[in-house]
Amino acid sequence: MGLEQGVSFVFFKNKLKRGLVIGKFLPLHLGHIALIQFAASQCEELIVSMSFTPNDPIDPVLRFSWITETFKDQPGIKPEIVPDDFDDESLPMAERTKIWSAFIRKRFPIIDLVFSSEEYGESFGQALGVPHIAFDIPRRRFPVSAKVIRERPFLHWAHIPDVVRPYFVKKVCFYGPESTGKTTMAKHLAEIYQTEYVPEVSREMITSNAFTVEDIVRIGVAQTQRILEKTKTANKILFCDTDLITTQIYSAHYLHQVPPALHDLEKQITFDLYFLFDIDLPWVSDGLRDLGEKRREMFEFFKSELEQRKIPFVQVDGNYEEREKCIRGKIDQLLKING
Repeated sequence: MGLEQGVSFVFFKNKLKRGLVIGKFLPLHLGHIALIQFAASQCEELIVSMSFTPNDPIDPVLRFSWITETFKDQPGIKPEIVPDDFDDESLPMAERTKIWSAFIRKRFPIIDLVFSSEEYGESFGQALGVPHIAFDIPRRRFPVSAKVIRERPFLHWAHIPDVVRPYFVKKVCFYGPESTGKTTMAKHLAEIYQTEYVPEVSREMITSNAFTVEDIVRIGVAQTQRILEKTKTANKILFCDTDLITTQIYSAHYLHQVPPALHDLEKQITFDLYFLFDIDLPWVSDGLRDLGEKRREMFEFFKSELEQRKIPFVQVDGNYEEREKCIRGKIDQLLKING
């Protein structure tokens, strides 16, 4: 028996005990959430089974965390994660759904209803021997799929849940020696692109360059946490005034050592685009800056750190307007590629 559903029509006067929604959720999107919410309204308990393979383009642990976070306040929704080591994509769909149903009967012995937004749903329900309820298969409410989101996330930004958006945010690092305009540019472009920026957190924590190893580690932790926090609320692009390589450079310069913790923290953040700011702007003292006589030396040091790591970068120079034009050109290109 197959049933088609539009928006919120309730099919059963008395809810059946257990329903099932399956999927890879690559990534979870608002269409998935609507399906799951509807399914949960039709049964006492809903199993949301997320399958994964080693070759999935998005880490399965991360994907599963999106599901559990989204439905954490709904005890009737039971997320499950299962390895997809039983399917055979070379078979016709009718045969594949028989294989799926055999696995489901083992993993979840009691299923009363199956819900889906896919054409395979009817065949799957028949193989399980339970009613199938189709939810918005034409995708009228949510004209999107996980595949198109992966390919063009910014084009489909409105269909990506808040919990998932940080995964697709492009992090941009403004990088280079002191007094090269990074902070001003980060603030300015965050306003233009209506998004967030992350300042150099060390300036909130120290008032001189007489800091300790413990201080520099605390700075590194705070910088990393601030980036992770701002990624959650950024609008597609996040501008960062500095990074952990910079923290390491100043640790090496002032303390003559780099604590291992800074290298570990560096691994937590991956930037999608680096802009290396040249020193062809006037040097301005501000109380913390004291390397005016070593600008060229420091610039080469910053540059070599990127080159050693084989991190691509765009070097920006010229006056402020020329720098902004260069950077906005690259940002607009990044936005176009992703949307």
